[in-house]
Amino acid sequence: MAAAGRLFEAHGYAGTTMATVATAAGVVVETVYRAFGSKAGLFAAVIEAALAGGIERSEVPVERRPAIAALIAETDPHRQIELYAATQPGIHLRAGPLLRAVRDAAALDPEVAKVWTDLEAQRLAGQRRFTDRLASRGALRDDVDADTAADLLFLLTSLAVHDILVLERGWSLGKYQSWLARSLDKGLLPG
Repeated sequence: MAAAGRLFEAHGYAGTTMATVATAAGVVVETVYRAFGSKAGLFAAVIEAALAGGIERSEVPVERRPAIAALIAETDPHRQIELYAATQPGIHLRAGPLLRAVRDAAALDPEVAKVWTDLEAQRLAGQRRFTDRLASRGALRDDVDADTAADLLFLLTSLAVHDILVLERGWSLGKYQSWLARSLDKGLLPG
């Protein structure tokens, strides 16, 4: 997975073959196919590891990862929003190049399109768990239900919004994180 990650980042999805991954990893190509089933399966595993913060962390359940555990343990919804926003720059930094590659390759390959669709569905499901937690505690604004809250969170934390602000407009990650925390707080919570 480490070799594949480096190759996918350097050459994109289309420019990386299973044979080059196998060579870089020092194994035969059949080993890679047996472990991941397909190039798209390998790509999905590499992205999951990047999102988690590394191969070892990808094996830890999401709710037991330190940043998420802290967010779950926090009782102040404003602080929960801050903690959530604080996770986003690192995710985009670690996984952004791979997510851009999968997003771009999705138009060319139905297997990769499914990887992208599944990743976005997982992201929305995780965000929905967060907004459901806020809703169950009565923390959302009166005019924002859990579905709308999840949609707003999905939009504002998207790779596209990050890339517009950080890559195109030149915002620092700190400025992006602060803006995201303020925007989520104002959009989701009362007062």
